[in-house]
Amino acid sequence: MVPVLGCVALLLAAAAAPATAELDYRHHRYDGLVRALVGVQRDCPFISRLYSIGRSQLGRHLYVLELSDRPGVHEPLEPEFKYVGNMHGNEVLGRELLILLAQYLCEEYNHRNPRVTNLIHETRIHILPSMNPDGYEVAADQGPEMNSYMTGRANAHGIDLNRNFPDLHLTAQKLQGKNHHISLPTEWQRQVEQETYAVIHWMQNYNFILSANLHGGAVVANYPFDKAEALPGRGMYRATTSSTPDHQLFQKLARVYSYSHGWMHSGTNCGDHFPDGITNGASWYSLARGMQDFNYLYSNCFEITLELSCRKFPPESELQREWYGNREALLAYIEEVHKGIKGMVLDENNNGIPEAVISVSGINHDVTTGTGGDYFRLLLPGKYTVTASAPGYHNQTAHIGVNENPSSRLDFRLVPKAGVRSTSAPTVPPGQNASSTAVQRRMGPRATRRRARRQHQKQ
Repeated sequence: MVPVLGCVALLLAAAAAPATAELDYRHHRYDGLVRALVGVQRDCPFISRLYSIGRSQLGRHLYVLELSDRPGVHEPLEPEFKYVGNMHGNEVLGRELLILLAQYLCEEYNHRNPRVTNLIHETRIHILPSMNPDGYEVAADQGPEMNSYMTGRANAHGIDLNRNFPDLHLTAQKLQGKNHHISLPTEWQRQVEQETYAVIHWMQNYNFILSANLHGGAVVANYPFDKAEALPGRGMYRATTSSTPDHQLFQKLARVYSYSHGWMHSGTNCGDHFPDGITNGASWYSLARGMQDFNYLYSNCFEITLELSCRKFPPESELQREWYGNREALLAYIEEVHKGIKGMVLDENNNGIPEAVISVSGINHDVTTGTGGDYFRLLLPGKYTVTASAPGYHNQTAHIGVNENPSSRLDFRLVPKAGVRSTSAPTVPPGQNASSTAVQRRMGPRATRRRARRQHQKQ
């Protein structure tokens, strides 16, 4: 067991942490990473929270920095977003970019940058710089010049964490088409590593909507599915696209990052050729038990994988250039969490209905409401037919148009089925058509949150 930083050590780390007035263009060993995150929390105490989602195999904390106007609180209609870095211990650029992103957001918020202020006020951002701190330390012992393709890639047990999530594709095949909110297999906890377990438990506790997983070794935005529907036969490898029901949406998300990046969109980095700087995972190479497929099949979260550098462990001299190449893309991708539709699913007493299902006609992938009854459904611009359903209630269907900006608001008020006891007098007349009670509006994020708070105060 390696020493880990406790509460007293965190206080000492805060005192030793550098100020965020200047961004920190250097590699961070574990203690340095903790000091950097504590430094952000110290400089932005009212918009940040540092928490651990668990420990690595060798006992290092998997620290997450949250940035929000109400850290530690999920506000109705405010989406949850996450970045995950350093899943492969020797792919280190993502780790350093996420530290820089946290420092940048804090610094610019203190300088009242309107874009950053709006982003933090309207989004709950979670940053996990290192999912594999044990592997990083192995890679860092060799350093940038001597690092090989595999040294430090796996965790302390020698397991590749991006091949360690439950394979929900197998379950999806048995369910004959369902590809959302698939249950975990029996005794799944015994089949995953400690770091993987921590991330899955994290996903169970936060209703993440959008995510990206930062890697290295190429420069491309990779979107699901990673696993091919059927593995190629013997002989020459045949590329095969494995599409999700949200294939075009995932392509758009990948392009947002690629075209906001300094050079990813060229598609010709590292000797590769990726049109627009994006690729379907399976069309590149098939990968089973990966994290981005798991996000899509298990939760409400849409995740892509960002390969950010030709060199897995670039020297410190390249970090500033890489930061400026990725900064706009990191911000623009977070902003995508506000696209599509969102709203509340309420009962007749204005109480939120948790785990209500939101279905979009023509897209075989549902999302569910969070514990307070709010939902978020990423969608491309267009016209949609949306249905809300929950056990014990009549389904409700509404039509809505979606533009590029901002999110379209669509609330549902579900009517109980006959025989279902109500806790108080219904606010929807029993004879009224349920679909007519859907409320559509288009408004900015702040206005939607004020309305949701007023509804909450009336309860």
